[in-house]
Amino acid sequence: MTRLSVNINKVATLRNARGGNNPDVVATALLLERHGAQGITVHPRPDERHIRRSDVRALRAVLTTEFNIEGYPSEDFLALVTEVRPAQVTLVPDPPGVLTSNAGWDARARKTFLSEVVRRLHADGLRTSLFLGADSEQVGHAADTGTDRIELYTEPYAAGYHNDREAAVAPFVNAAQAAATHGLGLNAGHDLDRHNLRYFQEHVPGLLEVSIGHALVCDALQFGWENTVQLYLRELRP
Repeated sequence: MTRLSVNINKVATLRNARGGNNPDVVATALLLERHGAQGITVHPRPDERHIRRSDVRALRAVLTTEFNIEGYPSEDFLALVTEVRPAQVTLVPDPPGVLTSNAGWDARARKTFLSEVVRRLHADGLRTSLFLGADSEQVGHAADTGTDRIELYTEPYAAGYHNDREAAVAPFVNAAQAAATHGLGLNAGHDLDRHNLRYFQEHVPGLLEVSIGHALVCDALQFGWENTVQLYLRELRP
């Protein structure tokens, strides 16, 4: 079964909008674990506009499921993940001021840089994943960096799903097959929701993990955390 990792950035965004500690990011993460989430994802950014470095440290101390930290591999970010030692580090090509992740790495152009970052993380015993578009050639270049996994950027799939879901998923099927050929583990995330998730999971081979934040948090406002997590897990069951 594909694992569900819940991105809790939006919980931190809500907290930071008012100050204080309501909602409590750590308590929410623990609640999600109790309700069946198989991982927690955070994406700390330099300005700490949602997840803070203090959140990362506090979460690492209490989580019992897989902890996935996403971010641009700046020296500050690399120092943080080396200190905290999550189960997985997902490298994304976000410049500092970007609103949200909106593209994968150009693994061909940045191969030397990414190879060095992956080498450093592996030296600390950390599993790595590269955020990547659904491009089979890029998958090959990603494999050359030595990364353990890739995470496919699924916004194009979500955007095309309701018009032509077969066409929307086709590049991701090809990319997944390329990942398997190169011995890479496969994750996916961005704009997946409870409407398009099952079709993606059923058609993309070898999918180990999905990271879902915005849509799941929005659904939780209507259905509650427990019901929402179970709705998403149901979509991932064979």
